[in-house]
Amino acid sequence: MFYKVLAKLLDYPDEPLMAAIPELRVEIKRGFEAAEWLVLDRFLNHLESLDLTEVQAAYVQTFDLTPEHALNLTHHLFGDDKNRGPALIDLSVFYKEYGLEMVTKDEAANEGASNEIPDYLPLMLEFATYLEPEEARLFLSQWAKILNQLASNLEEAQSPYAPLIRLVEQRSLLVRAAA
Repeated sequence: MFYKVLAKLLDYPDEPLMAAIPELRVEIKRGFEAAEWLVLDRFLNHLESLDLTEVQAAYVQTFDLTPEHALNLTHHLFGDDKNRGPALIDLSVFYKEYGLEMVTKDEAANEGASNEIPDYLPLMLEFATYLEPEEARLFLSQWAKILNQLASNLEEAQSPYAPLIRLVEQRSLLVRAAA
């Protein structure tokens, strides 16, 4: 549930998200640690303080118009360099090994599905939802340095999204004590 909620909150905001805020509050109270719940509750309060158009404009300004805030994680490694392509292919192959098929933009438009590339953080979090907790941690741990940099960039800009990225980063570094 952790990754699914964060995937929703980090994706482009829409009417269903705004309408689901009360339901999300119930979910986070049940399934999150107290410190995580406080961060998420604060973020939900922020969303509720704005109308949908303001939330969407802020999202676009934050993630789409500011490259150092990009939610496409390989962008932080490669920028628009040609080496980014093989990294995206590797990630697509990894997803496919778990049974997740990526669709082309045309297929997505026809099916009403997402057309994001495989390194889009909300998509990665959605994928992590289907993994065992330790597998999800290991999958995300390879992105921990990028998550840290992204969170730092967002903190510098005083973005309300920064604490959400920190939560993902913390979960990617979480080491469970042996029983």
